[in-house]
Amino acid sequence: MTTADLVLGIDLSTTAAKAAAFDTQGRMVALGRAPLALARPGPDRFEQDPGDWWTALCRAIADVTAAVNPARIAGLAIAHQRETFACLDAGGRPLRPAMLWLDGRARGHLPSLVRRIGTDRLRALSGKAADFGPALPKIAWLAEEEPETHARTALFCDVQAYLVQGLTGRPRTSWASADPLALFDIGARRWSDELCRAVGIAPDRLPEACAPGTPLGAVTPEAAAATGLRAGTPVLAGGGDGQMAGLGVDALDPRRAYLNLGTAVVFGVWSPEPRQDEAWRTMTSASGRGYVLESSLRSGALLSDWFLRRLLEVEPRDAGIMAALEAEAAALPPGSGGLLLLPYWEGAMNPHWDPDARGAILGLSDAHGRAHVYRALIEGVALEQALVLDLMRRRAGIEVAEFVAVGGVAASDLWCGIMADATGVAIQRSTTVEAACLGAAMCAAAGAGLAGSIEAAAGAMRGAATATFHPRSAARQRYAALLGIYRDVYPQLSGLMRRLSDFARDQAPAEGRPD
Repeated sequence: MTTADLVLGIDLSTTAAKAAAFDTQGRMVALGRAPLALARPGPDRFEQDPGDWWTALCRAIADVTAAVNPARIAGLAIAHQRETFACLDAGGRPLRPAMLWLDGRARGHLPSLVRRIGTDRLRALSGKAADFGPALPKIAWLAEEEPETHARTALFCDVQAYLVQGLTGRPRTSWASADPLALFDIGARRWSDELCRAVGIAPDRLPEACAPGTPLGAVTPEAAAATGLRAGTPVLAGGGDGQMAGLGVDALDPRRAYLNLGTAVVFGVWSPEPRQDEAWRTMTSASGRGYVLESSLRSGALLSDWFLRRLLEVEPRDAGIMAALEAEAAALPPGSGGLLLLPYWEGAMNPHWDPDARGAILGLSDAHGRAHVYRALIEGVALEQALVLDLMRRRAGIEVAEFVAVGGVAASDLWCGIMADATGVAIQRSTTVEAACLGAAMCAAAGAGLAGSIEAAAGAMRGAATATFHPRSAARQRYAALLGIYRDVYPQLSGLMRRLSDFARDQAPAEGRPD
């Protein structure tokens, strides 16, 4: 008889579905992947067909079940892109394309929504600031701009709930998936009547939310035929990809934080209490116990891709060019020869919560070349992390001893070294790959009985460090001085940025018209 000794962790991100089978020591034994298309039907609009989520999920899991005996899979759990949601009718079918976390169409509805709820009340209930990313303002947008869709929607459904419906026949989700929608009372761990009422819905139009690791159902025969899974395989509650990536590196102690150096840069620190402040957003922990104080910068490695593709007209995957550029930038001193970059290419989330914020490069002269700009963009991202970390120290008494780095540019010694020097915190590069998949697999291991708890699964399955970057004393002092300048840049430029944003919006309709 085949022993069920593996768990399946799934990550449905913005661009792909990934499925990975792990053993109870966290070793990956099989990986499947399927791409996802992203539609941009208009300015500030980002959408996907929920049916594509299901198709990509089935393809990714089928790759795994073709490589390992599905009878070995004791259970599965799902991590996913946060804030994204679908509108389902009474039969569970999508009424319109899903609106993604990137979608900014609701920013104009935020002021009236915040007046109804109150900024402090919104943060106290949901842990979130007034931002266009979560579902809350987008459901308010639907009520005014697509009232028929709003009225016909039987279920406003996060990504996990939609996929769980496909796997088990019932749309259920977890606290760590409900939470990012900004409709969830993170203290009471239930949907908030007050926040739902503010956007014209009742909590029964949202999926049932359970603790991470809770059994949500079992794979149906129809889903088994589509994926290659064994019918009856348990489906356990997972959560949002940010919290799941933190769980995947066992960041369940306030001194050990996760640092995701991807397209966006996200770091999170575990807290036993839901501490609230505009300098961060407060999330429920993927372990089901405690909370995560999280910082998010939408433009991380996105900046280096922009610089390479748009300005240098080279591909970031060109190893030779990247090696040369990183060597040139590494030879420069901290501060890039007097160059300072504000990394708000996609607006500012915490601590400023300003969708009109934009990037800036200050101090340019004819002495600067490509290496100065490249180093300055890394330093700008690192100084932003240092800024928020300093606010956490002063306002919440948080003292992080180490960051565990995952994500694409975590492979760069230059990125990791500058992060350590700027923040004053050691950076560990983890062996963990597909951290969100691994975090989901940890939830599955606990829920399926292969580990005594999610915390126990995290301790047993987390990867080791392949390298550690310690802050260098002299560089640390230089970055501390530079942070003093960086801290003043946004406050002095924010008014100009807002005027420039208004100017761009005013000009947009006239584009292409003759004078």
